[in-house]
Amino acid sequence: MATFLLIMIYLAFISLGLPDSLLGAAWPVMQSDYGEPLETAGYLYMCIAAGTILSSLASGWMNNKLGTGKVTFISVTMTAVALLGFSYSPSLIWLIICAIPLGLGAGAVDASLNNYVALHYKAHHMSWLHCFWGVGASVGPMVMAFYIVNQGSWRSGYLTIAIIQFSLAILLLIALPLWALVARKSTNESEHIEGLSEVLDPTVKPLKIKGVKFALMTFFFLCGAESTMGLWGSSYLVNSKGLSAAEAAKWVSFFFIGMTVGRLISGFITMKVSNKVLIRSGQLTALIGAALILLPLPIPLSLTGFIFVGLGLAPIYPCLIHETPIRFGKVHSQSIIGYQMALAYTGTTFLPPLLGIVASKTTLWIFPVFILIYILGMFVSSEKVNRIIKIRSHSNNINPSI
Repeated sequence: MATFLLIMIYLAFISLGLPDSLLGAAWPVMQSDYGEPLETAGYLYMCIAAGTILSSLASGWMNNKLGTGKVTFISVTMTAVALLGFSYSPSLIWLIICAIPLGLGAGAVDASLNNYVALHYKAHHMSWLHCFWGVGASVGPMVMAFYIVNQGSWRSGYLTIAIIQFSLAILLLIALPLWALVARKSTNESEHIEGLSEVLDPTVKPLKIKGVKFALMTFFFLCGAESTMGLWGSSYLVNSKGLSAAEAAKWVSFFFIGMTVGRLISGFITMKVSNKVLIRSGQLTALIGAALILLPLPIPLSLTGFIFVGLGLAPIYPCLIHETPIRFGKVHSQSIIGYQMALAYTGTTFLPPLLGIVASKTTLWIFPVFILIYILGMFVSSEKVNRIIKIRSHSNNINPSI
């Protein structure tokens, strides 16, 4: 029963990644079909991001009202309908309309699934689930490329992903009774989580709990660094290091491969090493990678920095999510994870354009400086949380396992 549900969750994470990279892969053809300027893709992306942020913030309320199973089913169905709408949209205004439920569905299912896994499954599953998100994000453009090359149609790509999402929604509907059953039988870390929940006053607003705001800033800078690497890495290598566009794209892909493989490996490491050690080790590795890109070193060493940043960032997101109910109590975990998702998407939405604005006034040489600043911001915020949790644990005679 628990295994079957876990398979459903893994499939849900793959489906969560599938639409995330579709717009970028399809836009060169969509732009021509609709006769829109290049920057229109950015406006569509911001509409999707706005919906994602709003539903992430509301995930605590939705889960309390409906439960994780129903929220996941409704969100995946909403995403499928939105993707179907994309495939048949006759104009830009319809794309904008469909972008809203696409974002709302993605944010709700992301926050709900992350909290459920953090509460009821072990840490290695969290790392592997986010690895599977990377699989979905990688497969999406491949599906789109297949239809563009063979049929000259981006609409068929969206339609295929929509059908996959509808199929998953049917499976999730069948699995609805399992969510509550598995939650009741789950004993994963329950003693520690309950013990800490007793220390924290359940009537306190989540944002009033010490350390939560620093945790939110950690996600803001973490996801800002990830998306900035992906958006501007190739341009930096072409304009500042003299690489060809193809060679630059290859090294940026190594960054994403580093993140995906890193999450696969960190899933095994969590069986022996605590989340806290993995988070700190990943941050230090990412800092080393940023320094390699920044320093005036031979090009091979600078390029290696891209892999180091990817490997370093890999375990941080899933480990931080898995720590949330342990750090702040399971009573508040759904709301706090929703807030963390919202800040993560906010960082993804606004920090990369910030670099673009500054670079347009100066030069892309500042790319590694911004990456270093973002990673340092993440590291400092994370260490602030560690210090607050340590003080609270000592004052309440609890052994801090984080």
